[in-house]
Amino acid sequence: MAPVNKIIPFSSVDGPGNRTSVFLQGCNMDCKYCHNPETRKECRNCGECVPKCPVGALDLKGGHVVFDYTKCVACDTCIKTCRFDASPRIRELSPEETMAEIMKQVPYIRGVTISGGECSLHADFIRDLFILCKDKGLGTLIDSNGSYDYSKDPELLAVTDGVMLDVKAWSKSDHQKVTDYDNSMVLKNLEFLASVGKLYEVRTVIVPELFDIEETVVNTAKTIVKYLDVSDIRYKLITYRPMGVRHEYSGMTPPSQEQMRDLADKVKKIGVKTVVNV
Repeated sequence: MAPVNKIIPFSSVDGPGNRTSVFLQGCNMDCKYCHNPETRKECRNCGECVPKCPVGALDLKGGHVVFDYTKCVACDTCIKTCRFDASPRIRELSPEETMAEIMKQVPYIRGVTISGGECSLHADFIRDLFILCKDKGLGTLIDSNGSYDYSKDPELLAVTDGVMLDVKAWSKSDHQKVTDYDNSMVLKNLEFLASVGKLYEVRTVIVPELFDIEETVVNTAKTIVKYLDVSDIRYKLITYRPMGVRHEYSGMTPPSQEQMRDLADKVKKIGVKTVVNV
């Protein structure tokens, strides 16, 4: 079982083609620019959100908040009410139950992407779900912050087409500042996944005043080009936008279009073939 925050039936931004994206609850990093802060922590069952729900999709039973997804209209009132970076809109689903939801989109999807939160906190669930996906001929991608040691889980990688890896900052001190988390495993995964042909895409959110963006982008690009003979690895540069972030971090300044173009040009000059600037 895994805590499923939401399932987006059709997505064109979470990998190649039309895909179903499954978001799992819970994260072990604290990114200052997180655009899904409600996926970070588990519900505390405080019940503050229950009377605020306009359609009665939430109830408090036995000290636990109970969510009825059939009533939910995704108005986000509960998310806006929660003070703890959590969500009561969680369904504990098995791989089989999740696959049943995914199958509603077949044959109109090319694959499935698992995201979060940090989905690798539920690695066994992902493996079992991906086995079911492969049985149906669906592609499989993991969107990860890189904190999980993929080199020690060959069974998961065997049913995973690729990982979309976040490189949030290059230096240890900058990564600690951005996420409150060490990046040693992230950089290990960058090299390992690339070397075995399991790195589909690398992602960096560009927040100029938060960390050394040029150091991060240049060093990440130099690492990617070492493995382009293994596979064509995309590098996605993501413009920081203040919408959806926690209020205390919403004042950071987004990069200009010129800054984003300059970074993309640097990456291309280093030799990365596929650069996505969004």
